[in-house]
Amino acid sequence: MSLADGTRPRHLPDRLSGRGARVLKSWELLLFGIAVLIFLANTQASQYFLDPWNLSDATFNFTEKAMIGFAMALLIISGEIDLSVAGIIALASTAMGWALQFGVGTPGLVAIGLAVGLLCGAFNGALVTRLGLPSIVVTIGTMSLFRGISYIVLGDQAFNGYPESFAWLGRGYVFWVISFELTLFAVFALIYGVVLHKTNFGRHIYTIGNNPTAARFSGIRVERVKMILFLLTGLMSGIAAICLTARLGSTRPSIAYAWELEVVTMVVLGGVSILGGSGSILGVVIAALVMGMVTFGLGLLNVPGIVMSIFIGALLIGVIAIPRLVAKLRRS
Repeated sequence: MSLADGTRPRHLPDRLSGRGARVLKSWELLLFGIAVLIFLANTQASQYFLDPWNLSDATFNFTEKAMIGFAMALLIISGEIDLSVAGIIALASTAMGWALQFGVGTPGLVAIGLAVGLLCGAFNGALVTRLGLPSIVVTIGTMSLFRGISYIVLGDQAFNGYPESFAWLGRGYVFWVISFELTLFAVFALIYGVVLHKTNFGRHIYTIGNNPTAARFSGIRVERVKMILFLLTGLMSGIAAICLTARLGSTRPSIAYAWELEVVTMVVLGGVSILGGSGSILGVVIAALVMGMVTFGLGLLNVPGIVMSIFIGALLIGVIAIPRLVAKLRRS
């Protein structure tokens, strides 16, 4: 089975047939059904839910996290993970806030946010691909490192006073209730969907996730692919940092605290195997909608944030454990 020409083994997701295709489609269909039920439940729970501007506000609960989730999905499919994404957001936001004190304008702030994200992704990728360290260990360490730098720079203070042109990136609207962030979300969903499901690079990601040794013997440059994926995850974290900082209008070291858990939950809920080798961008999109509506619905009911955290943690355990329990029941 040679993969040097970019072909995909039949068992991989975009060529699934028979039972495999039905399983993938049924999971996405199930998620869509859950999304519809949550939407209907929210309409009954609050009379304000169906207001167009409220629905628009609801999208802010998932767009920034989902943009990171698209890159995270590719990384997890390849068999790796990045738990430092929230720390990257904190560091990128701190760098932008620090530059603001010296009069840097919106173009410069955006460039700094993107650059910091790329540098953090390159640092993670180098440790994993060059030194062969486990990505989960590396990114747990850099998660603390990046956020720790933010705390050292800021302490208990905050950077404020971002210009209106920068604030538009997080609060602006492209058309009526369609925000700039929602537009970015749709564009990136399309781009990552095409990359993962319609290109040789995407096929290489699936192959590496299923069997990295076979991928190497097939001529795939495994380390190079993984390095690119870490760079993409860092870049998307930088973009999320720009949008989040612009939306909040300030920088604090606690910004995006615990987002790594929500991003990973979103990706796994979308059907991406935590063990690598399978998953789809469509599933991540639907999972983002589900989590966004749940969070917004609980907010309308004035449910405390700690309850939302418990829900996210339980959801992550559930989506990982339930498929294994079902598999064991079938074998027995």
